[in-house]
Amino acid sequence: MLRSELALSILLLAAAAATPGMAQDVPPEGTPPPPPPENVRIDYAKVLSAEPVYQTLRATSMVERCTETPESPVPEQERRGLSRVVGAVRDVLTPSEEVEEVAPSAGGDCRMVPVEREFRRPIGYDVDYVHKGVKYRSRLPYDPGNRVRVRVSVTPVVGASGE
Repeated sequence: MLRSELALSILLLAAAAATPGMAQDVPPEGTPPPPPPENVRIDYAKVLSAEPVYQTLRATSMVERCTETPESPVPEQERRGLSRVVGAVRDVLTPSEEVEEVAPSAGGDCRMVPVEREFRRPIGYDVDYVHKGVKYRSRLPYDPGNRVRVRVSVTPVVGASGE
């Protein structure tokens, strides 16, 4: 008899563990009820403007610049005939303030000079659009064109005061 009672109690415990709970999950006291499911739909809005937004990057690199060692200039009085005309044309066409770059093997004065470059990289678009008469602005990673897809969600406001 003891054996049958033991087998019966084990069988009842196993059956109770195997059956799903019949009680409903009740939130603890003081917690608000879960929000109702959202009513969501996809619609289109008219794009008013899309302005590109850029990130400015600066990079400095060192570049070797070489200048030609100046030859002894020939005085104006010593120039005669054709050499005088060629020299005058060369003086007019060659700006004196610019540094002439020559190959390092030409025997010029070479030095490292910092050169700063500026790059503009597009990072997105500031898009102004209107949906149902209301204007909005968003930053998008692409240019949407004439219209943009929008997600419209309507959820009733459930206030604590029972508005």
